[in-house]
Amino acid sequence: MTVEYHDLPYTRQERASADTGSPGFRASAKLETLPRTGTLMTPRERLVEYARLIRLDRPIGIYLLLWPTLWALWIAAEGWPPLAILLIFIAGVTLMRSAGCAINDFADRHIDPHVERTRSRPLARGSIQPWEAVVVFLLLSGVAFALVLLTNPLTVGFALVAVVLATTYPFMKRFHSLPQVHLGAAFAWAVPMAFTAVTNEFPPPLAWLLFVTTLTWTVVYDTFYGMVDREHDLAIGVRSTAILFGDQDRMITGILQGLVWLGLYFVGRQAGFGGIYLGALAVVAMLMFYQQFLIFEREPEACFRAFRNNHYLGFVVAVGMVADTFLST
Repeated sequence: MTVEYHDLPYTRQERASADTGSPGFRASAKLETLPRTGTLMTPRERLVEYARLIRLDRPIGIYLLLWPTLWALWIAAEGWPPLAILLIFIAGVTLMRSAGCAINDFADRHIDPHVERTRSRPLARGSIQPWEAVVVFLLLSGVAFALVLLTNPLTVGFALVAVVLATTYPFMKRFHSLPQVHLGAAFAWAVPMAFTAVTNEFPPPLAWLLFVTTLTWTVVYDTFYGMVDREHDLAIGVRSTAILFGDQDRMITGILQGLVWLGLYFVGRQAGFGGIYLGALAVVAMLMFYQQFLIFEREPEACFRAFRNNHYLGFVVAVGMVADTFLST
């Protein structure tokens, strides 16, 4: 059964965009099939709305958070990490990214209805209530923290910092122009946690080098993401690095990508990786050039493709680490 959205300001172009999944309106389902604001939903429809709240239909954020976590676990363990720790971190990454989406939508509940790309989100449409998003955040965060309790006290202490970073990030765009740096810290904090979980010792300098590299990488790809919404964000007064960098966005993100590449190179040297890993970094450099090509015209759809392309960058680095460990002589 379809429902007509006569009460919401969607244009015919936005409806078509919803069907194709373009960045202008990346909904997981056609607009006409989404629950109407204020209508009584079936249990299945409500579960679908919760799944959309935590972006289970868009797992790219999980991948981008997971790759540096896996890098750190591999380096800390000098190969395969203990299976229990690996599973705890995979589950924890998924839960915390999902929790972060819920609290982000709560923070942006008065902003998202005015942005083309986000106005179909459950809170923006009113299909779920703000208090429900807070409950989802608390439940998911609680489960993730309970998993960390299975590791060691040092990792638990680091996990408390992770919760603070995840809780406060969504509100930073109202206070300063570098919310992407805050997000980078939240995403990269899994790196020192991975080291403490494996070694039960305070993270060594190598871990902090990988932390800074991951933070910088996050700033790069989230700036690409911010370039998709730059015009809308300017109109409603939301801050971002995409706005802060302005006409220098391509140059600055290019410099930051160079720093990320150098960081990965020195991480590899300190971790003892050899030629195979360097080959992977050559592919990483090509992916970075490709991303710069995509954002050259600053076209929103192409900028979104550049953002998503970072998933392959993270994958290539992980493959390089694993292959170098097993195949290098």
